[in-house]
Amino acid sequence: MQGQRPYRPQRGCGIKSETWQCHVSTVTFVSLLDCIAPPPYAQVALMPSQPQPATKVLTIAATGASGALFTRALLQAVEKDSRVKTVNFIASDNALRVFAEELDIKGRNDLVAKTLGAKSKKIHLQNNDDIGANVASGSYPTDAMIVLPCSMGTLAGIAHGLARNLIERAADVTLKEKRPLVLCVRETPLNRVHIRNMQWAAEAGATIYPLIPTFYNRPPTLETMAHQFACRVLAFIGLPQEGAYVWGGNN
Repeated sequence: MQGQRPYRPQRGCGIKSETWQCHVSTVTFVSLLDCIAPPPYAQVALMPSQPQPATKVLTIAATGASGALFTRALLQAVEKDSRVKTVNFIASDNALRVFAEELDIKGRNDLVAKTLGAKSKKIHLQNNDDIGANVASGSYPTDAMIVLPCSMGTLAGIAHGLARNLIERAADVTLKEKRPLVLCVRETPLNRVHIRNMQWAAEAGATIYPLIPTFYNRPPTLETMAHQFACRVLAFIGLPQEGAYVWGGNN
């Protein structure tokens, strides 16, 4: 392509001009974008070396899918995390039945204390029928919402914006406010309706995070397996957990 002038970036771009002695191509275009805004893969969340003040406000919901052990592991992790100030926890009626079947925890009274084994000052239980609760409004500041586990019924309600209860309304608010929404779906096999609803939710801004535990860390117990998954989810929203297994790390 003789006769064309090589591209040279304008001043202030931060890249030496001699590195651009080539014609404009896809490579140079991508590099120019990186110059304007660093790529997302360059942003790595690390555990803080010093304790940080508790500022994070999270919404955690449990629905009627199997996997109550993972919900408990997530609540235990945020309870210990000094960066988390407040957790609004919502459990659907079907989630309570799963808790009774899988954790032998019966009833809604003192649900958080029964799940953790002790009372919590930061985790507040919300009524799924209370459509006027704080998390139902976009003016209430939250940093992220996690639905673990997320049933296919809840997924459908979120994907289509039904907002029939507090879980669906809180998720709808999270999406409209452009905040992280993590749906830990739990179902197998998946039919076409499930897959389409996951696509709809993802296109709306949610992250589909299937409830699939890791095995490469060779978890000795179910509790260890659930804890590792909870750590992965929290790391995904910017709260990496100390002691979590990291492939290739010092474990």
